[in-house]
Amino acid sequence: MEILLEDLYKTDINLEKFHFRKLFLEDLSYQINGISQSGKTKLVKNYLLGLKKSSYIYIDCRDLRIDVEELNKTLSIFCNKYKINTLVLDNYIEDIQIINVPQLIICSELHHKIDFLTSVKLYPLDYEEFLAYEHKYDSTALNHFFKLGGFPSMHKISNDERVVYIQKILRHALSAMELDILIFCTKMMAQKISPYSVYERLRHTKKISKDKLYKSFESLSEKGYIHQLQKVNHPKAIRKIYLCDISLKSALTIDKNFSKLFENMIYLELLKSNRECFYDDGIDFYLPQSDEVILGMPFADERTLFKKMEAIEAFLFTYQIKKVTAITMSTEGSMSHPLSRVEMIPFDIWAIGD
Repeated sequence: MEILLEDLYKTDINLEKFHFRKLFLEDLSYQINGISQSGKTKLVKNYLLGLKKSSYIYIDCRDLRIDVEELNKTLSIFCNKYKINTLVLDNYIEDIQIINVPQLIICSELHHKIDFLTSVKLYPLDYEEFLAYEHKYDSTALNHFFKLGGFPSMHKISNDERVVYIQKILRHALSAMELDILIFCTKMMAQKISPYSVYERLRHTKKISKDKLYKSFESLSEKGYIHQLQKVNHPKAIRKIYLCDISLKSALTIDKNFSKLFENMIYLELLKSNRECFYDDGIDFYLPQSDEVILGMPFADERTLFKKMEAIEAFLFTYQIKKVTAITMSTEGSMSHPLSRVEMIPFDIWAIGD
């Protein structure tokens, strides 16, 4: 195993053009969690390239040449021998023992309970990060975002290979049960579903265990492939399901529902900006910290927005909503309302605003 470690230590890191993310690494020890292809490896490698070559070692724990038992015996000795300051364990598994080094960085889909590591979550690209990949920022950028989604690697995949590429990623990253659940959730994007409703649907076509399905559903949520949105003041109510990236919609189903896709896009922007939100009947997103309601209305005009405001007035009054923002594809404007300030804002302007 020492021979392999020496080989990894001497190997130069190769990284094509790196587009900076909103997450920056400093000289701390980290645990970086995120789904497959969210950009964890590139983020870490870019950080390592700013360090002295002899001060670090990068290890991909999926390397088939690694014998975990032997690695546990030799890694600490090796790091002491070569005075390693920064150790990176990419695709970390719990069987690998944590050793004492000045800076430890581990990357994995699942979160591990290691108290001294600073935990950070890396999501696929948000819209502002996506724009760094565009040759120019114009009206075509948002259309590209709809087609490509937030996986950074998609920019290098030709149009005819994108669906198969995403399917391969998911088959490699997920169990068969997790993938079946994810496909069902894709069809139910931005709708209220429970693990039980997934079980009831899938059990008619597959021989499945309820306990195993529930565990797989929770695993998908914990890893971040699906997200669950709670109903305001009803923690036990059925939650709405959103996907980790909008590209999964076209990759896993032929169903078309642009309004739900648009709603999912808005949710992901809120998630990545760490803004707490809830849903309610007729309310897409309620942001209690800012007393704001956000509505996904891609093709809204003043008439349809006025009707929507009439339908949700009781909620606005009950929660003393100060602002209602209707996110649209291109319409921009405002309207008067006795309870709240009401604005229509195009998605691309809203997503890169403060």
